[in-house]
Amino acid sequence: MAIPSNKVLERLLDYSALKQKVIGQNIANSETIGYKRRDVEFKKLLNEGIQSISGSKNNHSEFKIVEDESLENLSGINNVDVNKEMADLAQNQIMFKFAAKKLNGYYRNLQNVIRGGK
Repeated sequence: MAIPSNKVLERLLDYSALKQKVIGQNIANSETIGYKRRDVEFKKLLNEGIQSISGSKNNHSEFKIVEDESLENLSGINNVDVNKEMADLAQNQIMFKFAAKKLNGYYRNLQNVIRGGK
């Protein structure tokens, strides 16, 4: 059985909120010596989506924050590239707004059906 669209959108909002927090931490620590850039693992979310489409059982898993182990030291202090983080932040904000708008529309339609289509 596939995951209802509202649950997918709720998970997307959860993911985006956590991603926003992690990006903010990366930007705040861009001048911290030895800090390692962090990111939210997206692979499990993608696998859940594929499983729901294929009809296999969906195992609810949480998002995982992982450290970027790349040795690329762009700033001379750590591996945080502020320009990339700002681009990721903008992309994440767009994704969050999309999911929030779609979820709002879903519940508005549900409310209209409950009221009798008025």
